[in-house]
Amino acid sequence: MYISKIKVKEAMGRQGLVTFTELAKKLGITKNQLSLMLSVEYNPLKTRVQDLCSLLAVSPADIMDLGGNKKHKLTVIKETDDSDITAIELFAGAGGLSLGLEKAGIKTLEFVEFDKACCETLKKNRPNWNIICDDIHNVNFKEYNGKVDVVTGGFPCQAFSYAGKKLGFEDTRGTLFHEFARCVQEVQPKIFLAENVRGLLSHDKGRTFQTIIGVMESIGYHTQYKVLNAAYYGVGQKRERIFIIGIRNDLSIKFDYPTPHKAMTTLRSALKECPISPGEEYSEKKRKVLELVPPGGCWVNLPEEIAKQYMGKSYYSGGGRRGMARRISWDEPCLTLTCSPSQKQTERCHPDFTRPFTVREYARIQSFPDDWNFSGGIGDQYKQIGNAVPVELARKVCVQIKKAIMDYRQETTNISCDGVLFR
Repeated sequence: MYISKIKVKEAMGRQGLVTFTELAKKLGITKNQLSLMLSVEYNPLKTRVQDLCSLLAVSPADIMDLGGNKKHKLTVIKETDDSDITAIELFAGAGGLSLGLEKAGIKTLEFVEFDKACCETLKKNRPNWNIICDDIHNVNFKEYNGKVDVVTGGFPCQAFSYAGKKLGFEDTRGTLFHEFARCVQEVQPKIFLAENVRGLLSHDKGRTFQTIIGVMESIGYHTQYKVLNAAYYGVGQKRERIFIIGIRNDLSIKFDYPTPHKAMTTLRSALKECPISPGEEYSEKKRKVLELVPPGGCWVNLPEEIAKQYMGKSYYSGGGRRGMARRISWDEPCLTLTCSPSQKQTERCHPDFTRPFTVREYARIQSFPDDWNFSGGIGDQYKQIGNAVPVELARKVCVQIKKAIMDYRQETTNISCDGVLFR
């Protein structure tokens, strides 16, 4: 049992406190003393914790972490039945792909995530989920061998050390991709789903992607991949991501990607009746510049001298740069959301108000439901949403995964009924 920094940051936000330095000053202690108080070794029953609770207007239970809700693997497996399609999700983040799995009717037995704010978000919204808040290097998946249908995850894009040779599974050790491949190798699911940024295809001149495909094929999976633009799948955002599907070589499973809509989903559709919520604000200097940009416009709509001053060296660089000083229009999808809504060169300004999108608007643009709440301070919340897989895009892909497995089960059942032995 210890004090949760994430829960403390949430309570600070409600009291208008932004930094831990401010909090320490209010408590009359040094920042180092506050750091000690918020460490896992600190005894939360000490008097100073009562002072913290009084300042933040919370009870001790509101800011405590009691050790999580991890279940034993065998207990989780026993909670399923033969008709369930089951999954393990790695790098679960704030739950975009997790919700996609749930909405598609796939039962996820374990969610692995290292970021504490993301873990708190998952626990807050789904207290009964089996969430492993730990470094994936420490997680053993062998007890799930042969008991899980799908492994999913969006591992970070990392370069490999080639030394002039073609790499195998062991050569990728030390990367998070290796841990994804290790889980697949230990579990032997029917299908794996790996999601990543479109740039994975060209990363390190294409060698990173070639290595990933080669390693997954070497451990017994044939692969297919496709870049999907979320705006054509019910998400009000132009967000291109690659979805790699792997099917175990001994299974005759056929997977088809979801069919895109004919038209993109607009921001107007995504933000219809969006609830009011907190959000960041632009600096006064940035606000004055963006006041000059019309909906659908960007830096090209600025007077030349203001554009030069605002953009600096970027003004003279090549490329379109249409994401700079960008105000989104109601009748287009939003540009790809980033982890920080007000950072320079990736502005996504509201159509009507000169401000970034609020937390709830950010979540709507990523197609999270309104009752999905994010933990941590406001910066943590934006980061979680910006990093997520859009829920509706995830749902559509996962529906196709479920269909592929159900069709396979039906096919093998028919073969069995004909008296043919199958495995």
